[in-house]
Amino acid sequence: MDAFLNFIEQTGFYQVFSNFGMSWGNLVMILISLLLLYLAIVKQFEPLLLLGIAFGMLLTNLPGTGMYHAELWTNFMTEGHADFHSYGKILAEGGLLDILYIGVKTCVYPCLIFIGIGAMTDFAPLIANPKSLLLGAAAQIGIFVTFIGCIFLGFPQAAAASIGIIGGADGPTAIYTTSILYPDLLGPIAVAAYSYMALVPVIQPPIMKLLTTKEERMIRMDSLRTVSKTEKIVFPIIVTIFVAFLVPSATPLVGCLMLGNLWKESGVCERLCKTAQNELMNIVTIFLGISVGATTTAASFLNLETLKIIVMGVVAFGIGTASGVLLAKLINVLTPKNKINPLIGSAGVSAVPMAARVSQKVGQENDPTNFLLMHAMGPNVAGVIGSAIAAGVLIALFG
Repeated sequence: MDAFLNFIEQTGFYQVFSNFGMSWGNLVMILISLLLLYLAIVKQFEPLLLLGIAFGMLLTNLPGTGMYHAELWTNFMTEGHADFHSYGKILAEGGLLDILYIGVKTCVYPCLIFIGIGAMTDFAPLIANPKSLLLGAAAQIGIFVTFIGCIFLGFPQAAAASIGIIGGADGPTAIYTTSILYPDLLGPIAVAAYSYMALVPVIQPPIMKLLTTKEERMIRMDSLRTVSKTEKIVFPIIVTIFVAFLVPSATPLVGCLMLGNLWKESGVCERLCKTAQNELMNIVTIFLGISVGATTTAASFLNLETLKIIVMGVVAFGIGTASGVLLAKLINVLTPKNKINPLIGSAGVSAVPMAARVSQKVGQENDPTNFLLMHAMGPNVAGVIGSAIAAGVLIALFG
């Protein structure tokens, strides 16, 4: 009988109903995880990561599983650094998700994903049209405007910087920055970042149409020049060196991005390139999604701060989109020859390649024979670099 009663007390049903005042938040989080699973599976909102995040959220909020222990991470950092004792305690007392979360805490997962992204990225449109770099940089304005807005809303500087990075529309960068600056907000920021990345086709077109005329949306751009193999090989090396000297804290992300790209463009590491594009990306995506989802406990998610993060995420994304479009219009005023179609400026947010496809789609609504995709890929890949550099700046200022 004692064994039977002990079994009953260990069931999730007993733990919920015996302490409902503390458990109702977990039940709400389970419902939210089911909603996110629906969005990932049925609506296909960034399913590769959102599905893992949602299931990690489900696992961490199921009562009695012991898979994630937020209390182990509360005093994890001492004077800004984790010591061996901290990791030893995690390995000895933590659950499965605690151990997987070490890869997030140490920022290993985002950097590995950037290697895969680099191996799949073609920087030729950016090299062929250097103006694209300016458009990618302009789209990062949303990050810094949102940072200022979050300061006025009462967020600490490190938290405001973590929220602002949502405007870069780059999930791994948002996770990387938040893990370093303000890990308490990792769950809400990751959910917001990937949700808005999935909503690019919904959020961007109204802003693009509001800020441009029909004539501007019909501008045709000259074909891009052919980029040589030498240029493609030299580009990642030069960018890595330049960024390392300019913003050393951005080097882990940019360096991994450029390493993956160098594997691709060199043509001598085909096996490594394919592994980075497929096996490495898939494995890390699994670990990253589940472990980030594990941080979305009721205590960290069900509060007013989460609502503010969701609202400011939209603001960041909207301002980033508008900034790219407006800079393209300004460039056309300053250099009337070889005008840029302002629609490609919206692709400066680094949701690759979805933002570039949105530029193409909106452009063809006005002129079905106008092809903007390759032109939009320039600012799009520039946005990946830009968001990583912006993250490095924020980490250097507030890390």
